[in-house]
Amino acid sequence: MEDVEKQADCSSLRGPSIETGAYENLNRHSALQPPNALLLPTNMEKPDAGWTGWLAVFGAFMALFCSFGQMNAFGTYQSWYLGHQLAGYSQFSISWIGSLQLWTFFFMGGPIGRLFDAYGPSPVILSGTLLLTFSTLMTSISTKYYQFLLFQGFFFGLSVASLFYPSLAAVSTHFDKYRASALGIAAAGSGVGGVVYPIMLRTLFSRTGYAWSVRASTLLSVACCVVALATVKKEGRKKCSGWIDVKMFKDACFMLLATGSFFICLGIFTPFFYIVCYAEDQALVSQHTAFYVLSVMNAGGVFGRIVPAILSDKIGRFNLLIPTSFLAGLSCLIFWMLAKTMIAVMGFAAVYGFLSGAFISVITPCVAQISDINEIGTRIGALYTLISVPSLVGGPVAGALIQYQGGSYTGMIGLSGSSIIFGSLFILACRLRINRDICVRV
Repeated sequence: MEDVEKQADCSSLRGPSIETGAYENLNRHSALQPPNALLLPTNMEKPDAGWTGWLAVFGAFMALFCSFGQMNAFGTYQSWYLGHQLAGYSQFSISWIGSLQLWTFFFMGGPIGRLFDAYGPSPVILSGTLLLTFSTLMTSISTKYYQFLLFQGFFFGLSVASLFYPSLAAVSTHFDKYRASALGIAAAGSGVGGVVYPIMLRTLFSRTGYAWSVRASTLLSVACCVVALATVKKEGRKKCSGWIDVKMFKDACFMLLATGSFFICLGIFTPFFYIVCYAEDQALVSQHTAFYVLSVMNAGGVFGRIVPAILSDKIGRFNLLIPTSFLAGLSCLIFWMLAKTMIAVMGFAAVYGFLSGAFISVITPCVAQISDINEIGTRIGALYTLISVPSLVGGPVAGALIQYQGGSYTGMIGLSGSSIIFGSLFILACRLRINRDICVRV
């Protein structure tokens, strides 16, 4: 099985394709690829970057550690709010804070991706650093429900978007052959942050109080942002394009990938929101122990972001994304549904964290694989903007199902697992459109 590289026609004015690892007999699926383009051996590809590229990976790791990693810790906040600041509110109401974080994060992907393409990563990351500092400090003094929605929901979600997208998009510009591996290592920062922040916050909540615990997390986050600001750089020219690239909506492969991601994101974050409450209510785990379940889930996500990403460079990114997404949904329907003890819940958390982490790390190189190098930021951002709606409603719908069923988690788990499996089928259709030969590395 021989790998081949797509190269644009000499008469085309477009930049080079970001995917230099396309494959033999590949269908001309991308709107960015001329139908008469040549196929050349992979030894013609641009070599991966040296220290500059790996410094960008390190900076992206730190950016995702303090942004997306901290957002993964919302389950700890939700469990705490139920008994303290927002004790009079239901899980359904409190879950809107986390869902608003996700919606803002995803919805702003398109605009921030365009800013990245036009101005590079540094101005966007600087804005994200200032927003993160402001939002977390204001969260530490919030007492009303609308204040948590505004500062922890909207502004913090905006800061995460400003740190997440330019960091990963910048890493993509430095690598070709090992792009998924580099992005997987960078994305592992969110998993590590998802381990550290819940343990740190829960420990500090009981020792120093809520306000100073959140301020301590702010100090750690700002230090990480400074490192990212100094190390994350983009390779390639800046490009000032329109805010909406209509051509991407004519690309069938991109739209199938976006549709699959839409349904996957309807359910993939639900366990991160409710696993702590589930452990307390269904597995009879104490409040002082239950928050460790979320850390175990995020620890599984660390390996899930690195190992599958490295493996995907060998067997193909789409080839790996499809089965891991399907198995993530299946683990909810079988493993989580039957988990009634501490050991079983911990086991599900580790397995699901690994499988969901694979989606988070591999989806970005899959987008880059079918995109022009000068439009990576715009296309990655556009994908995340499209999936902002399910990310907004997924958590509250899950909370509403728990309320409707009188505290039972069965309906919520069923919706989460089935939506992930349904989404994986669209990604399978995207992969088959690229190449119907299941033995080809795609």
